[in-house]
Amino acid sequence: MSALPRCFLLPMLFAAVVASSAAAVGVTVRARPDDEQEEKPTIYLVSVHGEPPLASAGVGRNATWYRAQKRRVARIHDRLLQRAMDDDGARGSGSCRCRKIYSFHHSVNGFAVHATASLAERLRAAPEVVAVEKDVGTRLMTTYTPRLLGLPDGVWWQRHRGSTSKGEEDDGEGVVVGVVDSGVDPAHPSFAYVPRPEAAADPPDDDGPFAGGRGCSVGPMFPPGSCNGKIVTARYFAAGAAAVLPLDPSRDLSPFDAEGHGSHVASVAAGNRGVPVVVGGAMYGFASGMAPSARLAVYKAVYPAGGTMADLIAAIDQATEDMVDVLVLSVGSDERPTSKVTFLSMLDVALLYARRAGVFVAQAAGNRGPAESSVVSYSPWVTTVAAATTGRSYTSWLVLGDGRRIPGLGLSAPTFQARLVAAKDAAAPDATKMERAEECQDAEALRWRADMLRGSIVVCSFSRGFYNGTSTVTAILGVAEALGFAGFVLAADAQHGGDFLAQPLPLAVPGLMVPRVADALVLWSYYAAHTVYGGTATVFGATAAVTEGRVAAFKDAAPVVVRYSSRGPDVTDRESTPADVLKPDILAPGDQIWAAWSALSVNEIILSGNHFAMISGTSMAAPHIGGVAALIKQRHPSWGPAAVASALSTTARRHDRQKRPIMSEGFEIGSLHRATPFHYGAGFVNPAGALDPGLVVAPEPDDYTTFLCSLPQLSPYDVQAATGLACQASLVSPVDLNLPSVTVSALRGSLSLQRRVTNVVSNAETYLCSVLPPVGVDVTVRPGWFEVAPGETQELVIEFRVSRTSDAFGFGEILLAGSLDHLVRLPLAVRPLAT
Repeated sequence: MSALPRCFLLPMLFAAVVASSAAAVGVTVRARPDDEQEEKPTIYLVSVHGEPPLASAGVGRNATWYRAQKRRVARIHDRLLQRAMDDDGARGSGSCRCRKIYSFHHSVNGFAVHATASLAERLRAAPEVVAVEKDVGTRLMTTYTPRLLGLPDGVWWQRHRGSTSKGEEDDGEGVVVGVVDSGVDPAHPSFAYVPRPEAAADPPDDDGPFAGGRGCSVGPMFPPGSCNGKIVTARYFAAGAAAVLPLDPSRDLSPFDAEGHGSHVASVAAGNRGVPVVVGGAMYGFASGMAPSARLAVYKAVYPAGGTMADLIAAIDQATEDMVDVLVLSVGSDERPTSKVTFLSMLDVALLYARRAGVFVAQAAGNRGPAESSVVSYSPWVTTVAAATTGRSYTSWLVLGDGRRIPGLGLSAPTFQARLVAAKDAAAPDATKMERAEECQDAEALRWRADMLRGSIVVCSFSRGFYNGTSTVTAILGVAEALGFAGFVLAADAQHGGDFLAQPLPLAVPGLMVPRVADALVLWSYYAAHTVYGGTATVFGATAAVTEGRVAAFKDAAPVVVRYSSRGPDVTDRESTPADVLKPDILAPGDQIWAAWSALSVNEIILSGNHFAMISGTSMAAPHIGGVAALIKQRHPSWGPAAVASALSTTARRHDRQKRPIMSEGFEIGSLHRATPFHYGAGFVNPAGALDPGLVVAPEPDDYTTFLCSLPQLSPYDVQAATGLACQASLVSPVDLNLPSVTVSALRGSLSLQRRVTNVVSNAETYLCSVLPPVGVDVTVRPGWFEVAPGETQELVIEFRVSRTSDAFGFGEILLAGSLDHLVRLPLAVRPLAT
């Protein structure tokens, strides 16, 4: 969701939000004479020179000192803002209405301000200020996936090596997963505290950063006690949203999830195990998160009316201070940043400091596929997640009177054979809203022949109203109930739009969607042959039945990269210059995922009243990776986030369950093409393999600074100004960053680079190196084999030489096969250009 382009100032609401948000600090608003022309304020993000003031402050610091440092930083930002306001006033540049919304302390040095454009320009000119970014708003990007990924038997039940406890499982116990999203429903059974049988009765974290429930906000629908041991902290950040969006104090000013999205994401990552999924009286299985025993830290930064980058960065800042182990980010901007390079937006700098603080970040790739370079997660310090199918599908059928079966989608009960009537044939001859009648959106326009519709299966048209957003399936259900339909069919319209994309929806009235024009034409041909017209339709002889749509079918052609999942290559700037970084990083289940839902569901009326929902998106893929990362962190508590990311990458699978190469959906609905690393990154997540990767290829925290210093678009001053980190050294080229992949966006002639691999098992192992080179490129790895002792590091030299030029990327991989059966894969993406 993106912030609305209009500015609202709700003084009472705003004051309440500022008082309750953890990092919000206000600066007084200066009034102007009424006769001066007034500028409309908006939100700006202001980056200030220097490292984030509390970036290296540990949780063990004295609380009084900590609070004093926060106040000191806020005063520095206040003085900078006040000086700009004074200069703005002296220049007579219109009405100056402004308020500082947040000061950031841990993940970025800067603040957010609700101000006019003229004041933003004055701030931009201040010597202390690095950059001023306009807040573009944010957008929100299971029962089966744990078994698909081999978790219940292959991972959760594996005991730690050397453990003698029968109850010790790799299911996330002791790990905290942070989720920045639309909040959570604390009453949902997926988030109940369920202690282990051998655990003490008291909730955990008695002396950690979440001890005693501190950091747990209360408010509407989020009463005291909502932080129950499963949820260890819950906060909301609404100062930005309150400045530019209409908020509802009865539901928004607390961590409660009025949207549904946040509950869904949190439960995929770390929802409790074995929670029954019941929707509309039908049982769909049992839900479990990827790390069902992990704890949840909830940071609400998105609201039914939208979200702002200011609130998002404030939430990340707090999660970094709280030292969560894993952070799931299924929300972000759909626009490329305005910074000189994509890696230096305020959001990306905040995530850099989260990584430096030891936080593993899983971020959704975006839902702008299948266009190339459509990823909206750019930086090498973030694990960017693409979305795949699971192989589970829900297909219902429309059985025509002549026995032919037309496939469709709809989670509904079946019907008996009934008369088939087109809505367009039941509309009044003088209906002024014929299109809405054909789309079954207007009961009054259909009452002329209501007797004919009652007890019939009615065919509705998916045409212009659905494309422009004025028509909905929810409205069809209302009309169907009002007029007594036995069922309905929402069929593609060849004249107005053609095929459409559809997801199975829970339908209170029996029905299904037929999204393919070819199938709809079969329906219309049969209908026309059995309908007699005399000016208007007078004899309806067609019949049909809707089959049960709530039973899942399973097929082996999974995973497939879904059409909407954003693609690489990664880019460094707004001009789409390819980056020497592979994006996305990894592929995970994201299509048709069952998980927890908030019954309030303000924006998805068709899902309201339900405690579970099946939805799709890279938003659903990211928490799968976040949950698996929590499992790795539990098994290997000393590993940093880079090692976790490497373990996920080097063990990922490039083939589906039938051992065939992973496929990818294309622009044309139903089309499939062989996928590449720009679709799936390193491949499909393999949790069991990631727990025991053999080797890791992991940059040190300072390596990201040297990476930035090596970018040709940036000077050392640019890097230090944006991050507060000095260029003590620089890589020869950005391709030298020690990632578990190699991307060379412009190979001319030859190139030599290095990777450092570290043995993370308890035995020495010998590895043999082999290469599948990209088309047009010769690749050599030296040494060709090596032995590496436990904890030791081996340097590999990888040499590339152009053998045939091309403007397109070619793909391959380096395979390191270990004597103890470890297989380490490094994907290659190289574009061989003419010298």
